[in-house]
Amino acid sequence: MSQKLDLELISLTKRYGATVAVDAISYHFNAGTYACLLGPSGCGKSSTLRMIAGHENVSDGSITLGGRDISHLPPAKRGTAMMFQNYALFPHLSVLDNVAFSLRMQGVETAARHARAKEMLELVDMTALADRLPAQLSGGQQQRAALARALITKPDVLLLDEPLSALDPFLRIRMRAELKKLQRELGITFVHVTHGQDEALALADEIVVMNDAKIEQAGKTRSVFEAPKSAFVARFLGSHNVVSMPDGMVAIRSDALQVTSTDTAKLPGTITNIEYQGTHVALTAVVRGEQEVTALLSDKDFFGDPKDLGEAIGLDWEAEAAHALAS
Repeated sequence: MSQKLDLELISLTKRYGATVAVDAISYHFNAGTYACLLGPSGCGKSSTLRMIAGHENVSDGSITLGGRDISHLPPAKRGTAMMFQNYALFPHLSVLDNVAFSLRMQGVETAARHARAKEMLELVDMTALADRLPAQLSGGQQQRAALARALITKPDVLLLDEPLSALDPFLRIRMRAELKKLQRELGITFVHVTHGQDEALALADEIVVMNDAKIEQAGKTRSVFEAPKSAFVARFLGSHNVVSMPDGMVAIRSDALQVTSTDTAKLPGTITNIEYQGTHVALTAVVRGEQEVTALLSDKDFFGDPKDLGEAIGLDWEAEAAHALAS
């Protein structure tokens, strides 16, 4: 692959008429990073990815790769490659010819482009399926073929638009591991759009949480997860409770909540749901008459002292487990 280059978004904006889809966002992706753009539908993450790819025009601001402004270059001249959500394989072409297609468009002669395509298929463990048509492939195999096709141009940045959404849950988890392994082997930057927090946490070195066309919080994945700055980030990342306390709102991880007696606890509550999750039990209680919080207890702790629906409990936590929120 080519030399590693930093990708930077500088006050990047996308407008559709009067609607602002991406509102002057700025972020620096270090070369060789696996980054996830994470957020709910309509937050601007896919528009951001398409602007980086060159499939959407930039309204304002700029995109640089290795210090070179690529904002207005055609997709093929940017040093990026895009893997689409639906894989977009040509149904009438073999896997080999699908992978080689961009080189064919560049005028590379047949033997050379097929040799390069075979290298890419070997990289994604698809050599044995080179002669098949896309309709003869499973979902995971189609994804690998699409990956090989995107990587054949030797991009500096690979852009992935919800690449796992069409897969069943078991295969999704397996493909997460394969994507991460591939990114480490190639050493190039991956920018991956998803609305699934589990996917982002499993894959990303850095996450960029978007909300309402802006970046709500961004940084190293563990740092963002452990110290969300806003109620939105705490709730969207999951595994956190947002609780109003006398001195403001705090985020508390579900696994940091302890069930105690009602007279000594910071929060008295009433159990409204108990969900067995194998190694854990999720115990939901309503506190202060309306707010729901969830405690994640080990199966050993819960079944050692089982609780019932409607039972009054207390919820407590260590002081360092609560993170103050801006909003």
